[in-house]
This record gives sequence, structure tokens and C-alpha cells, in this order.
Amino acid sequence: MNAPINRRQALCASAALATAWLPGLAHAQSTLRFAAVFADTDIRAEMMKRLAAEVASDHKIDLFLNSTLFRQGTELVALQRDNLEMGNISPQDISKQVPAWSLLTSAYLFRDANHLTAFFASEMGAQMKKMVEDQLKVKVLGPTFFGTRHVGLKGKKKINTPADLSGVKLRMPPGDAWQLLGRSLGANPTPLAYAETYTGLQTGTVDGQDNPLPNVQNMKFNEVMGQIVLTSHLVGFDLLTLNLKRWNAMAPDKQRAFQAAADKAIAWSTAEHLKREAELAEGFRRQGLEVYTPNLQAFREHAQKIYLASDEAKAWPAGMLDKINAMK
Repeated sequence: MNAPINRRQALCASAALATAWLPGLAHAQSTLRFAAVFADTDIRAEMMKRLAAEVASDHKIDLFLNSTLFRQGTELVALQRDNLEMGNISPQDISKQVPAWSLLTSAYLFRDANHLTAFFASEMGAQMKKMVEDQLKVKVLGPTFFGTRHVGLKGKKKINTPADLSGVKLRMPPGDAWQLLGRSLGANPTPLAYAETYTGLQTGTVDGQDNPLPNVQNMKFNEVMGQIVLTSHLVGFDLLTLNLKRWNAMAPDKQRAFQAAADKAIAWSTAEHLKREAELAEGFRRQGLEVYTPNLQAFREHAQKIYLASDEAKAWPAGMLDKINAMK
């Protein structure tokens, strides 16, 4: 009788031991909360879902979109204070703490998405990312291109040069870098949160906004605007970032795998944005909006003059502007 009882006890003990290990196995998959201002209809939301699927064996990425976890502009500080693990951070927010980064927020710097990607893959890009890592304790995984920014307005006044935007209340995100960008276009920049922009246009709090065409569609700004001026003044991008402590806690092979997954997701998102941009301008015309190109040379010259005369330009790394311009 003793032998069967011992076998049963052994089986029960094995089951109990296996059960005891389950919590430990669950904890092996870390949770990373990701916060962003963009909505769940944004291409970058799908980008993050693809990234989450790629790293699911090691990490669970919880998405908090549309500023549901942190207000726009506060995500970076949350990362620095270990209150957030991942974020979609604007270069303008980084430039508030690392003045040299204001170069990367200046108008008419990058020609297109390929130019942007090439820069961040270069030694210059590595230099700028290291500044963020050293000074802010945040890991930059890569730039999340979201389209080329254009000016959208309520009225029907034709815009050809920066002088035509004089007095126009142009919605810009809060922050000095964004306000400088608005001034470089000749407008009167008005700080307003992204989530409040539709209502701001509707009520007349602002006369216009600047965003890439996919954002205009995602947020339905076209419903409360009369025209889109294809100023192409900024290749829009944010930064996919990770709390540095969480990054350093990963083994080197896990870091390489995570970076590769991020690169893959970002490349997919960039391609999707470029495809969407090509379709949207004509789509907005069919909806009744005026969509046209102003005197881009006049805008470029005005913007560069404003930036080079600004205090921000004093912090730019010596010679980097010329090197970026010379990149093929």
C-alpha cells in the first residue's frame, strides 16, 4: 500500500512544483507601457502593434494612445522619472532640454523621409541620439516619420508667400521650438493641444493648423478647413523611445532583437505613410478643399533667415547643418 501512496504523493508534489513556477514564468515577460498623442487610427498605432507582436516572447507592450495616459508634452519627463517605459516623443520636446536638438526641428532641414532615415543611421545621427541617452537617460530607437507638414486653413484667402500668413492664428503644439516654426512661416503661432485642434478650428480659436495629410485625415481636420497649402515646411517625425533603465536591463542579445524589431516596424510605418500621402491630396480636392502649392522658395528663404537669426541656432553642432544639407 505504501508504494502507490508515495507515487501519488510524488505526482502531487511535481504538480505543485510546476504550479509554483507559473508566476515566475509570467514575470519573465516584462510589461512596457507605451504612451502617445496619436489615435488608434494612426498608422503608427499599427506600427506599435507589429512591434509588440515581434517582441511578445520577452515583453508585453500596453498601448495608451490619444494622450490617455499622459498629456502631450509630458511623456518625456514621465520616461525620465521612470513613470513610463516607452513613448513617442517629439524632437521639439527633446530640444527643450537638449538645445542642440533644435537643429532637427528647424524648417526645411530634411528633404524627405529617406533623407531623415539616412541621417539617423549616420554618425551624426548616432551623435545626436547619444546626447539624449547621456543627458536625458532615454534610449532613442529611431525616428517615426508621419508625413510632411503642410498648412491647413479655414478661410479661402490665397497663400503664396509668408507675408500672406501675417496675422493668421496658426495652431502649433506648446513649446518654444514649435512657436519658432510657426513664426518662420510668417504666421502668428498659437499653442493648442493636438486633441483640442478640431474644436479650436471649429470655434475660431485658431485659423489654421500644420500637420501631415495623414494626420489631417485621422483627426478629421478637413471637416473644419477650407484649404490646404502644400508648404512642405517640415518632414514630420517623432522618436520611438525607451526608458534607459529598462533598456540597460536587457541582455545584449535581447537589445539587438528589440532594436531589429523596432527598425522593422518603423520601416513598415514609413512606407505606409508615404503611400497614404500620395493618395490624400487628390482625395481632399475631391471633397471640395482647395489644395495647392505656394512659392516654396519664398517660404524656404524666409524660414532659414528666421532660424539662423534665432538663439536656438547658437546651440547647433558646428558644421552639422551643412553636412545634413550635403547628404545624398
